[in-house]
Amino acid sequence: MARQYGSGGKTIGAMLAKELGINCYSREILRMASEESGINERLFGMSDEKMKGAGWFKILSRPYDGELLPPEDKDFVSEENIFNYQAKIIKDLAEKESCVIVGRCADYVLKDNPNVVSVFVHADEKFCLDRAMERNSMTEKEMKKYIEKTDKFRGDFYRYHTGHEWADARNYDLCLNSGKLGFQKCVEEIKAYIKIRFDL
Repeated sequence: MARQYGSGGKTIGAMLAKELGINCYSREILRMASEESGINERLFGMSDEKMKGAGWFKILSRPYDGELLPPEDKDFVSEENIFNYQAKIIKDLAEKESCVIVGRCADYVLKDNPNVVSVFVHADEKFCLDRAMERNSMTEKEMKKYIEKTDKFRGDFYRYHTGHEWADARNYDLCLNSGKLGFQKCVEEIKAYIKIRFDL
């Protein structure tokens, strides 16, 4: 489940998981990857869906290849290795249970899994802004800037680790406008798609 900031994608993911009786994972993946790797969870938090570098990564990308570096390697706490540990957790989770995974390029990490449904949740600027304003104490101008920055971070992060564009509809099975559908109907759309695609 990929989502624009303020579109409610994380909420929709949690609602879907609840209705299907499965787990929903988001930031928990950082804690699990930290425990698996021994790398401080704070470092996972710092690189969570954003890139630390300046402008160089806009033209570069290092698509995920699954390689995990050992602790003695000089690049053990690099952006790539931190991402690869998160990706390992995502793959492990997908292997052992049906679940909803929010963000973290999960669609790309699991692209070879035939049972994955990838969804991109978006909405118009006003909808995202209004929702974000309800949950944050910022001025409208500050919030607008914060939304733009967060979505840019997510786009850069996705491009760097996958070589693809985050908001490109071709990366996903479904693209849903939560502003027009509302959260519950988005959940129903995803469930309907699962039913049709997997002949349930």
